[in-house]
Amino acid sequence: MGSSLDRRTLIQASLGLTGGLALLRGTPALAARPPSVSASASPQEEPRPWYDLGMMADPIMDSQLLHFLAATYSAQADIGEVLDTARRIVPGDDWSWPNEWVRTADRIRAMGDASLFRRHAISAGNAYLRAANYYRAALIHHPEPGDPSVLATGRKAVDAYNKALTLLKIPGVAVRIPYEGTTLPGYFFRAPNSRSVAPLLIFQQGRDAWPEESKYVIDAALERGYHCLIVHAPGQGMAIREQGLPFRPDWEQVIRPVVDFALCIAGVDSRRIALLGWSMGGALVPRAAAFERRIKLLIPNPGVLNWGASSFEQFNMYFPELMPLLDSDPQAFDAGMAQLMAQVFLFRWYMKDSMNKHGASSPSDLLFKLREFNNEPVVHRIRCRTLVMDGTAEAFSQGQARLLFDALNCPKDYLLFTQEDTGLLHCQEAAQAVANHRMFDWLDEYI
Repeated sequence: MGSSLDRRTLIQASLGLTGGLALLRGTPALAARPPSVSASASPQEEPRPWYDLGMMADPIMDSQLLHFLAATYSAQADIGEVLDTARRIVPGDDWSWPNEWVRTADRIRAMGDASLFRRHAISAGNAYLRAANYYRAALIHHPEPGDPSVLATGRKAVDAYNKALTLLKIPGVAVRIPYEGTTLPGYFFRAPNSRSVAPLLIFQQGRDAWPEESKYVIDAALERGYHCLIVHAPGQGMAIREQGLPFRPDWEQVIRPVVDFALCIAGVDSRRIALLGWSMGGALVPRAAAFERRIKLLIPNPGVLNWGASSFEQFNMYFPELMPLLDSDPQAFDAGMAQLMAQVFLFRWYMKDSMNKHGASSPSDLLFKLREFNNEPVVHRIRCRTLVMDGTAEAFSQGQARLLFDALNCPKDYLLFTQEDTGLLHCQEAAQAVANHRMFDWLDEYI
């Protein structure tokens, strides 16, 4: 094939990408978008599913839009603000997404500043909470991860979030967790009704979403009497943007110091620690639990046995002519990928973003690193009771949850969300109520 791609291959790759290649994202995506129903459609044709918004030219941006609409459940967004921002985003303009979200965030932050000046603490806190989320939204689809605006926007998100915690009297405090000669930023939330020791839920986010975006899980945990600890781990949030710490496959080296830190907090029950991993976190936490014996309960959502294999499955689907070059001629592979990146924004964004978060020097280096994310050699070591969560419309690691469940030798349960209960998407996107309901029922029973 050589190092160049013909026009037909480029077009096929572009169509595949815009049809749903998001690979390791933490927000929902449509693996295969059904066609829209026109006025002349026959009655037998299926209507467009509720989660296919059809508002953005890019289907990945469309699914990211659903993610931020869903944040209204935890008061981190307002429907009008999200939809108005989406309306202003210009298709084909790489910078339009981050610029418009920052524009919205700045406006809402100014509202908070004005209310705070007049001593309206609750209004100010609510505005800062939403502004923080919109700053994070700007970074989820940023075209240049190394641009100075990324760090500046991340710091704005942190500042607004910390102000919200104080003004709204949310029982969370910023912490720094010792980690290999440095520290990881995070937050500890103390259950307000806990009189003595209480169980702890350690929450691990995925490739794109920040831990603060999972406020709906934190709220539910506190309501039920659980302390909660979230962390910007390597590859995530400010750990990658401010400290340059990339993802690593030996995730036990990340979770071990987090547990060490948690056990030094007064009121944490050392015998009742649950570890929850969302999205790519569903691949990371099983690896950690294989070596960290202090975990009592494990919840990968969705469960993943082999993250690398799942990623390669999608690459092979969309680039069957290019992938054989990866091992035989990495330079030719990189040249072909460079052509795709130059012509397709979605792939340009994904590769730059992923290379940054994994500390990769080239597309081929990224794929070689992804191969290392494989739980198959260690899954037999997991001893804690495990809840493997899954959805019938899982877009990124289809079939992996069942493979993980079958490979486990520990006490285990399998929780499948379907179209009927509306939790069918990746991480039950836009179905937070049913996700919390079913997951916390299991946690309450076994903690």
